[in-house]
Amino acid sequence: MANEAAPDNLNAGAERLRRLFVYNGGFLTQSRIRRILALSGYRVTLGKPGAGDMVGVWGQSPTAPRGQAVAARTGAPILRVEDAFLRSILPGRAGGGPPLGLMLDTNGVHFDPTTPSDLENLLATHPLDDTALLNRARDASARLHELHLTKYTGFDPALPAPDPGYVVVVDQTAGDASVTATGGGEAQFREMLAFAQIENPGARILIRTHPETRAGKRVGHFTADQATGNIELFDDPVSPWTLLDGAVAVYTYSSQLGFEAILAGHKPRVFGQPFYGGWGLTQDEAPVPRRERRLTRAQIFAAAMILAPKWYDPFRDELCSLERAIDILDAETRAWRDDHAGWQARHIRLWKRPHMQRFFGASTPVRFLRDDAPTGAREMSWAGKTAPEAHVTRVEDGFLRSRGLGAALVPPLSLVLDDLGIYYDPSRRSRVERLIERRQTLTDAQRTRAINLITRLRRTGATKYNLPGRPLPNLPAGQVILVPGQVEDDASIRLGCGAEATNRALLERARAENPNAIIAYKPHPDVEAGLRPGAVDAQRLADLVLTDVPADAALAAADAVWTLTSLMGFEALVRGLPVTTLGAPFYAGWGLTRDLGPVPARRSARPDLAGLVHATLIDYPRYLDPVTGRPCPVEVALDRLESGKVYTGGPLNRLLAKAQGLLASRAHLWR
Repeated sequence: MANEAAPDNLNAGAERLRRLFVYNGGFLTQSRIRRILALSGYRVTLGKPGAGDMVGVWGQSPTAPRGQAVAARTGAPILRVEDAFLRSILPGRAGGGPPLGLMLDTNGVHFDPTTPSDLENLLATHPLDDTALLNRARDASARLHELHLTKYTGFDPALPAPDPGYVVVVDQTAGDASVTATGGGEAQFREMLAFAQIENPGARILIRTHPETRAGKRVGHFTADQATGNIELFDDPVSPWTLLDGAVAVYTYSSQLGFEAILAGHKPRVFGQPFYGGWGLTQDEAPVPRRERRLTRAQIFAAAMILAPKWYDPFRDELCSLERAIDILDAETRAWRDDHAGWQARHIRLWKRPHMQRFFGASTPVRFLRDDAPTGAREMSWAGKTAPEAHVTRVEDGFLRSRGLGAALVPPLSLVLDDLGIYYDPSRRSRVERLIERRQTLTDAQRTRAINLITRLRRTGATKYNLPGRPLPNLPAGQVILVPGQVEDDASIRLGCGAEATNRALLERARAENPNAIIAYKPHPDVEAGLRPGAVDAQRLADLVLTDVPADAALAAADAVWTLTSLMGFEALVRGLPVTTLGAPFYAGWGLTRDLGPVPARRSARPDLAGLVHATLIDYPRYLDPVTGRPCPVEVALDRLESGKVYTGGPLNRLLAKAQGLLASRAHLWR
C-alpha cells in the first residue's frame, strides 16, 4: 500500500491479549472499535477484572463513571479510549460510521489537563528530533491541507469562504468533554467573543459553528442573538482549511480547529487547555504551568497524528501508518463529495447500471435517464456516447480495470469522472491534463507513493485487463519493438490521430523506421475476441504476431513500444520502456515519449514518470473494493487484482455480451 512506513503504533510481538473489562454498550456493539483494541493488545470482555486486567472507558463520557467505580474498587488500571483526530465523513451521531483510528491512553485523556495524558507525556518527553519522522509530519500535514481532510470531512471544498480578512471564533457543542473538563461554559465563550472584538476593532467576525450543531444533533454556546453588527454566525459547510487560509486571527476554547489553525500557520488565541496549548504555538489565556517545552508545528503533528493514535486499515484488517489512513479517508471522502448531491446518469448500458449504482450511489442513489431531455440537475454520461459539446461529467473505465474485458461485460474496479473533457480526447483540455500539470512538482510523500506504485506495477505486471494467455513464444535475438493493436473505431483514435489512424498504418511506419528491428504485433484483446473491429493481416508487416499473449508478458519481452494511442504505451512507460506515439494519447506531449502525432501545444508541463503516475493512477480514477464494497485507494485495487478477488464475468455475462452485439442496432434498450 501507499507510503509503506512501518505502522508507528503496532505492538511488538504477539503477546496474549490483555483483558479489558467494559461497562459501556458501545464497546460491544461497535465491531471496529473492538477490532482496533484487539490489534492493539486488548480483548474486550464483561465481568469483574482481576489481577493483570484493565477497565476500559470511553473518554469522559456519561458512562465513564461506571468503569471508574469498578476500577477504584478492584485496583484495575484504566484505559481511556477516544476517537483519533481523523475520524469519518460525518460525525458518529449523524451516521458517520466507525472511526478510522483511536487514541488509547493509560494515564488520562488528551483533552483533560488535570492529569498528564499519554499524548502530553509524548509532547513533553519524546525527543521528536528524528529527521525522517519530522519530514513525514510536514508531508502529511501538507496533504491534509491539500485534500481538505479533518476530523469530519463531509463538506464541499469548492464552497468559497468569505473574502479574506475576517476573524474566526470557534464554537463548540454545549457539554463537550474538552470544554467541561476545564470548567468551560457559556460565560467563557462570551468572554472569548469579547476578546475577539476588542483586539480586532471593526473586523468582520465569523462564529464558526460545530458540524453537529449544523446537523441539528447538538446545540452550541452561541446563538443567533450574538449575530449583530459585524458578528456573523457562520454555519456554511466550508472547508476548515479554506476558512483558516482567509482568517487574520483565530480564537478557540479547545476545538480541534485550533490545532489545525496552528498547522495552517496561525498562532491561535486559546481560552481552554487543549493538548496543543502551552507548547509555544498558541496564545494561552489559561496556560498549563507544567508545559514548558517549546515545539515546532512538525513536532506537535508528529506526536498527535503519527506516534499517538492507533490507525486502522479495514481492507487489510490491520493497524497501519498515518499515511495509509490518509489514503483510506481520502478515497472515502472523495466518493462522498462527488456523489452526495446525487447524479442523473445518461447513456449507461443496462448491464453496467447495478455496478454504477454501487460506485456512485452509496450516499444518494443514481437516477438513470431514458431520454435526452434536460433535467437541470447534475448529470454524468458515458463518455463514448456523449456529444463533445455536452455540459456533463463524463464517466469512463479507469486504467487498472479488471481481470477481463469490458466488452465481455466484466465490471471495472476503477472509473474516472471528468468534468472538463475525457482523457482520450486531446481536442479539449481534460481533468487528467490539469492533474498532470499539477504533479509537475511532488512532495516527498507523493513521490514515495508514486515510486512505490511503479515498483509494484513492475513486479506484479498489472495492466488494464490482466487477461490470462499462452506463454510468450521464443523471440529472435535483437531489438524487439512491441506494436499494440487497437480497436480502430476507438474514440482515442478518432479524436487523437492524424493521417495515420489504423493498425496497418502503425505497423508500416514502425517497420519503415526500424528496418532491422524485430516487430512484435499484439492484437487488441477485444479484437482477438471478435467483439470489436480492427483486425489486420499482420504477418507481412510484423516478424511475429502475439496472439493470446498477456500484455504484461509482451511488455516484459519488449525493448521499445510503438503505438497510436494505446494504453499499453502508458504501461510501457511505467516499466521504463521508450515509447513512440503516432497519435495524442493522454500520456504524450509531456516530454516522456517520442511524439510523431498531433500532440496539443498546451501540454507544456514537464512532469517526471512519478508525477505522471501520481496524476493518472492516484488522483484521476476512483476505485471500488470488490471485497468490502467500499471506495478504496489504488493500492487496494492492486491487492485484489493480485489475489484474484475481483469482479468476474462468468457465463451469464458472456451470454449478455452476445446479446449486446445482437441488439446493438436497438440502442435505446442499452441507454
